[in-house]
Amino acid sequence: MKDFRELKIWEKGHELTLSIYRATLSFPKEERYGLTSQIRRSSASIPANIAEGCGRFGDAEFARFLQIAMGSASETEYHILLARDLKFIKDEDYRHLEQKVLEVKRMLSSLIEKLRGE
Repeated sequence: MKDFRELKIWEKGHELTLSIYRATLSFPKEERYGLTSQIRRSSASIPANIAEGCGRFGDAEFARFLQIAMGSASETEYHILLARDLKFIKDEDYRHLEQKVLEVKRMLSSLIEKLRGE
């Protein structure tokens, strides 16, 4: 069992989630139960699954939760694209968030490969 707070990937996922929460503060009120909720949920799922995987036993189980986190990262990536296209966030904010998501995805991919011995 690992302490998730010691993992750089968890830290990056947590930072991404905080950035998403800040970015969605300005979303239209009518999106509170729509896109705002969806993007927050998908981004929070990334570090949450990393943390849950750390509480499991064995690399195979940990890798499975990292894969779930990867799916949530891809979902978040789409949601920020949608938010940009709907003009809920500025292009510059989109690029910043996109960079963070892509960094998290690269780190997840690398850690999954390492755990699987690839």
